[in-house]
Amino acid sequence: MGLSVAADANLVTHFTWVQRQTQGMRVFETADLVLTDGGMPCDTFCAACRARLDSATAATRIRETIEWYAEAGHPFSWWIGINDRPNDLRARLADAGLEHAESEIAMAADLARLPPVELSPGGLEVRRVRTAAELTAFATISAANWSPPDQHVIEFYRRAAPLILGPEPAFWMYLGFLGETPVAASQLTIGGGVVGLDNVSTVESARDRGFGTALTVRPLLDAREAGFASAILQAAPPGVSLYRRIGFAPFGEIAEYKPIAIP
Repeated sequence: MGLSVAADANLVTHFTWVQRQTQGMRVFETADLVLTDGGMPCDTFCAACRARLDSATAATRIRETIEWYAEAGHPFSWWIGINDRPNDLRARLADAGLEHAESEIAMAADLARLPPVELSPGGLEVRRVRTAAELTAFATISAANWSPPDQHVIEFYRRAAPLILGPEPAFWMYLGFLGETPVAASQLTIGGGVVGLDNVSTVESARDRGFGTALTVRPLLDAREAGFASAILQAAPPGVSLYRRIGFAPFGEIAEYKPIAIP
């Protein structure tokens, strides 16, 4: 399986694993598109992805997607990956009333070539999330990436707790502690034969101390020990140099589109 194909499969897992198995959430998957609805008005968990649209019917499929989310009353985002079709999908989304929200660099790392890094900077202890209280702490740190903190993020992980804390989760969650205080978080998604890193977050008062690097590398070491060979992530342009130092290299671009907000 090629890297970009594996990345597509991992993204689908990221957006569907919880939604497929949780009451009040839903997934609509066809050969040409995947739609997910996290059951709440939050486009973090309502997303369209893995588009393989035929040019002749793309306009119809885009319109149907917009209507699907409108019927639920939920905002959504449309993620465009390297293999998504048709080639002019971005222009077609713009014509349908969606606007470009952001672009990120798709990056990959060979887990056999991770450089040595400090995993306990300043006494930080990185632990895999194992309890409901730890998952709540993870969600709280992640929610703080929005201002004000997005309470839908906390609610999503509350609903997802039985799966994430179950015997074979597709999400591996991590926390970094100073003493008994959680100050940083990260997540791995297991899917497509690779691991996808995201949700690397540090509370504002604990930033610029190497905690994000520790929360990046420790999960990757666990993934390597579990037999995985490759990791992927999506990096905002300012973070590319940091991930390069850890061993990641770019292999493409991911774009996010959203319906144009009405003032």
